[in-house]
Amino acid sequence: MKVPFYGHVRQYQSIKSEIDANMQEVILSGQYVQGPRLKRFEEELAAYAGVKYAIGVGNGTDALWLTFMALGLGSGDELITNANTFFATAEAMWIAGCTSVLVDCDQKTRCIDPEAVKKAITKRTKAIVPVHLYGQCAPMREIRKIADDYGLFVVEDNAQAIDAHGDNFKVGELSDAVCTSFIIQKNLGTFGDGGAIWTNHQYINDKVRKLRNHGSNKRDVHSMGYNSRLDDLHAAILSAKLKHIKEWSGRRIEIAGRYTEGLKGCDFLDLPYVRPGYRHVFHLYVIETKDPADRDKMLDYLVKNGIDAKTHYSIAIHKQEGFPWGKDARVVSPLTHAEKNASSCISLPMFSELTEEEIQHTIRVVRDWPNRRNDK
Repeated sequence: MKVPFYGHVRQYQSIKSEIDANMQEVILSGQYVQGPRLKRFEEELAAYAGVKYAIGVGNGTDALWLTFMALGLGSGDELITNANTFFATAEAMWIAGCTSVLVDCDQKTRCIDPEAVKKAITKRTKAIVPVHLYGQCAPMREIRKIADDYGLFVVEDNAQAIDAHGDNFKVGELSDAVCTSFIIQKNLGTFGDGGAIWTNHQYINDKVRKLRNHGSNKRDVHSMGYNSRLDDLHAAILSAKLKHIKEWSGRRIEIAGRYTEGLKGCDFLDLPYVRPGYRHVFHLYVIETKDPADRDKMLDYLVKNGIDAKTHYSIAIHKQEGFPWGKDARVVSPLTHAEKNASSCISLPMFSELTEEEIQHTIRVVRDWPNRRNDK
């Protein structure tokens, strides 16, 4: 049996008529960039998120750096984030001219560690950028308290956790802005790339709308700006999918429960930890080998046995060839948990259309690893 990592085509087939109808509407309208379908989706997304404003942009990376620029962040300003996230989080800081400061993650959740954040703050610190890693919210109440104590902005990197929430808080409730990605791999993904920002601040909304459109909010009138617009075809696809996001998240949570129950007793693994009261939507179901030396061998074993497992993210940002981007970038040691996460992580197939047979086959192959680790 082959168990795929992604279920893009299956998901499309499950709501094909809705997506096709929305795309046809846009095609026949002749309005493909900043047209009525984008406006409608932005309104739908804002209503879903419970905020005043949502702005569609070209991708999740643009969502981050455009938000930093809208907040007036730039040269000399330090932004704190965790080292065990996708490269784009820190890359966006560099694009905006800011200084990235990398700190450790929590040992259990792998989300940013508030105590590590406190230790990293200097007079140059201007913002905290917590990542809702793998589909679970960062500890936003603790982050908000630190930000209030030091007068800092908070920008949530929510590329992996749409439809998640914390213990009596929702995404966006405790921050200045939320940035998300709609690349096809995401829980809410389009047929290509896309992103969005949502916020309750009018000045962020107004500034990003101008920046994303060549510095223009009036025809033929331009100031400093860029080109980063979510086109109407992508908005049409996302509009159809947004109606199903809670159902799909529920299925992901169910599959994660099957994995966790089926892998109990595997003393060679650490399984995902869900904080009490949190809705973890499992963009990724990440297991970790207790011995990092086993990770690559186990990953190879899974792939050879039909499980299309992957790693996220096997090289922490501070060990990437592209880091640091200038003399001021900082790593606040120790990064013990981030480095352990990078060296031992394996992502199992996770999408809402996985079948019961595929789930059970994945569990069987993972459980059998200790019996096969010495096979040649």
